[in-house]
Amino acid sequence: VQLQAFGGGLVQTGGYLRLSCAAFGGSFSDFAVAWFRQAPGKEREFVAVISRTGTATTYANTVQGRFTISRDNSKNTGYLQMNSLMTEDTAIYYCAAGRRGVTYAEYDYWGQGTLVTVSS
Repeated sequence: VQLQAFGGGLVQTGGYLRLSCAAFGGSFSDFAVAWFRQAPGKEREFVAVISRTGTATTYANTVQGRFTISRDNSKNTGYLQMNSLMTEDTAIYYCAAGRRGVTYAEYDYWGQGTLVTVSS
């Protein structure tokens, strides 16, 4: 399966963005979908994951209560709604598909990344 992430952009502190992850060429509903991010000079870190059916989600402590992950299997698309954005959220965001885990090694398929910049 191929993934394409989009929806990033420049937003002010306290603002919001919605990222999308479109899947092509595979059975999207066979995979958990996760978002990771990588800030300049830092390692890639887990943000959120949603189960294959969308009934279970897990969030990193840093985004809990501000971000919401969801998916629409009929559209082969996953989403990450990001509210109350902070400058610390500035990063390239990647979507991934694979087993439901919190480490990037558990994901076989990756999108190209979309840049989110939060200005103060």
